[in-house]
Amino acid sequence: MLIQIVLIIFGFVVLIIAADWLITGSVSLARYYRISELTIGLTIVAFGTSTPELVVNIISSIKGYNDVTLGNIVGSNIFNLMLILGLSGMVFPLTVKSKTIWNEIPFSLIAAIVLILIANFTFKKNSGPSLNRIDGGILLLFFLIFMVYIFRNMKEKEQKLYIDYRQYKPAHSLLLIAGGLIALVISSRLVVFSSVKVAGQLGISQKLIGITIISAGTSLPELVTSVVAAFRHKSDIAVGNIIGSNIFNIFFILGISASIAPVPYNPSFNFDILLLIISTILLFAFMFSGKKYRLDRWEAMLLTIAYISYLYYLIYNAR
Repeated sequence: MLIQIVLIIFGFVVLIIAADWLITGSVSLARYYRISELTIGLTIVAFGTSTPELVVNIISSIKGYNDVTLGNIVGSNIFNLMLILGLSGMVFPLTVKSKTIWNEIPFSLIAAIVLILIANFTFKKNSGPSLNRIDGGILLLFFLIFMVYIFRNMKEKEQKLYIDYRQYKPAHSLLLIAGGLIALVISSRLVVFSSVKVAGQLGISQKLIGITIISAGTSLPELVTSVVAAFRHKSDIAVGNIIGSNIFNIFFILGISASIAPVPYNPSFNFDILLLIISTILLFAFMFSGKKYRLDRWEAMLLTIAYISYLYYLIYNAR
């Protein structure tokens, strides 16, 4: 088992490095061809930080590790919203634009609500609750709507985005992109297979592994991005990175996963998704308590404590 744990840690390290290569190469290439930084930030950087979840889920879906597929997405979103925003907000209070509060946070709430509804109530056969290809199509349709919203907002000249990446020649950028993609696939397979083996040896569920270890590991790019942004007083990036990633995870990554192969739905995930819904509503409410449009340190601390309590609950009950 020790070897498997070492392989998981090694896989996560390579996963983070691979995601960084992919983002850096993509941003550098986009800059070379004079694509705006706003476009780069809202597409390449946002998608790049979620590539670990995407590759892990594709592999899990193909191999039939359904609880890993769902656990990775739901766990990542809870980790993002409660722990990453919590840690970022404790570093520096996060002031957020009203547009993010009124548009993007509600959209992330809609994503969680749509997921719990289609998983339990729509287009189901006698085999039980699942996310089938029709559900995958519905999620991808919502993702398309979200992308239309993003590109419409790109036209607003007053929006600016801070992106701190080096500029390389096109050949170098392409090598970074190719190397990042290859390393992502290899490291993701290593993480998934090693984690499933550890779960089997410890006699714990794939869900617990997926919603804790794998989800936390695949969310490390978001953690680094948001905490660094908070240190640099770039609150919109810190919050926008998390909210955008949560929307992307459910609508795009889970939509792709369900489109590749139907994903049987474990009803125990209802508790976790409801927690995600409540946490999103709580984040929205925090924007109007204390100083308006700001996540204060005490509110961020509450989110962090809530996540630690949730983690303790999962481990204690070993669901």
